[in-house]
Amino acid sequence: MFIQTESTPNPATLKFLPGQAVLEVGTADFPTADAAAQSPLASRIFGIDGVTGVFFGTDFVTVTKSDSVEWDHIKPAILGAIMEHFQSGAAVMSGEGSGGHADNHSEEDTDIVNQIKELLDTRVRPAVAQDGGDITFHGFDRGIVYLHMQGACAGCPSSTLTLKMGIENLLRHYIPEVLEVRPVAA
Repeated sequence: MFIQTESTPNPATLKFLPGQAVLEVGTADFPTADAAAQSPLASRIFGIDGVTGVFFGTDFVTVTKSDSVEWDHIKPAILGAIMEHFQSGAAVMSGEGSGGHADNHSEEDTDIVNQIKELLDTRVRPAVAQDGGDITFHGFDRGIVYLHMQGACAGCPSSTLTLKMGIENLLRHYIPEVLEVRPVAA
């Protein structure tokens, strides 16, 4: 098994590509070791000193480290943990998958929300997945779109710029009812 790695715009996060499916559908975010209890793979990666976050996409794993450790010191252990897990044949997730969230919006905004989600799915999510992250819709209220950035995008120095200049401008261009985009915490 050969696992490729890619850097991300967030220097504290690396993207690992195991060359096979990680999740069948969707994403899973594990911002803490406690949150990783539902994933044997995430738990194994959190067992490595210095790991502060794990995120799964359909074909990648992103790992975030603390500032106190260097990639040169923990990258081999992470590669080993991912390789051992996939070679063991164990499931990536146990029990329920990544879980959904409730969308907060009024009934009359349903068409606008559907347009927002369509643009996020077709234009935004593929781009942030390239950087080892994901973005999820959390609500639309009085012209404000609430989004949550995950994986490499969550702590990225350019995430605010991405939200404001990229996503906000895109949504405002196609959907005049959108006035602003704001980040939300998980």
